[in-house]
Amino acid sequence: MEYIAIRGIGTAVPSYRLEQEDASRRLKEALRDRPTDARWVQRIFASCGVESRYTCEPELLKPADSCRYIPASAEVRIPTTAERMGLYHEASVPLAEEAARKALADSGIHPGDITHLIAASCTGMFLPGLDTELSGRLDLRADVNRTPLTFLGCAAGLTALRLALETVRADREAQVLVVMTELCSLHIQPSFDREELFTSALFGDGASACVVAAPVPGQRGILAIHEAQAATIPRSAELMQWTIGNYGFRLRLSPEIPALIAEQVPEAVRTFGAGEKIPELWAIHPGGRGIIDAVASAFRLTDGQVEASRSVLREYGNMSSATILFVLDRLRERQRQANEQAKQGIALAFGPGMVAEMLRFTYQPC
Repeated sequence: MEYIAIRGIGTAVPSYRLEQEDASRRLKEALRDRPTDARWVQRIFASCGVESRYTCEPELLKPADSCRYIPASAEVRIPTTAERMGLYHEASVPLAEEAARKALADSGIHPGDITHLIAASCTGMFLPGLDTELSGRLDLRADVNRTPLTFLGCAAGLTALRLALETVRADREAQVLVVMTELCSLHIQPSFDREELFTSALFGDGASACVVAAPVPGQRGILAIHEAQAATIPRSAELMQWTIGNYGFRLRLSPEIPALIAEQVPEAVRTFGAGEKIPELWAIHPGGRGIIDAVASAFRLTDGQVEASRSVLREYGNMSSATILFVLDRLRERQRQANEQAKQGIALAFGPGMVAEMLRFTYQPC
């Protein structure tokens, strides 16, 4: 067994659930004197492929006239960046710990045997960081090698897996815990700008984790990972931007992104696959309905091949870096339940730069 495996996966979401229809209704209430904008809210929230999301912020479930995140609020009541970072610190660590403990239990690896910890997030910051706090909470060894990944956006999940793969290839005794935690809902902007309404309709909160290590005999239903690569998409640096404002982080996602992915990514995937046939399993980061549609169209994928990505988007929204492991976990479970034989797969995620992160894997039934 020469391959390297994702030995265990864990996911976690906060306890507060945002229903898309309810969120849309409350925003329309705030816009009752602006019917044109209210219609845009309804269109955006209904068309992005999300039905529900989770949030760490109960304030977002309040009625329109009392929610501090809705633009109708007086400016003095809108949560500042400092307030949002305080909420991030408070909520991110226990959520990351929950996902990490699930991944460790799924892998059968004891926390004290973890040699490397990679922690990714782009929705908050504090020092000592998430990696430090996780090390203490999980009782990892004092000499664990810690690597924080910050501000790499939605691609960071696969960036972390690429680093984990390289680590275990260099040292077959290494056992790498990868944790991604994103609290995107904290950055909902007090604006009815259509581009910012789109991000308000799309993003949710969640954490995911996995353990990457050499496989052990007899472990069933694992994902063997073979190669990982990042490719920069030309003429795209301005299409995805993330800046710090007075009211949290401001994200800009150009509507040109899906078309650019459809145009540029097929050649990158073909080069990455060295001419191999199109794989059966697809884990597409659900950055939005348009991104899934673009990849599906470019590679002529069936509805079944993109259902894992669509269902995660539908149930959780886009949780930035954490989302790709939700998709891989869903693919793995479906293969296990169907008692499928070994199948080749590819995972794709896109981040600022723009960068396409790609990972080739195989579902191994035993």
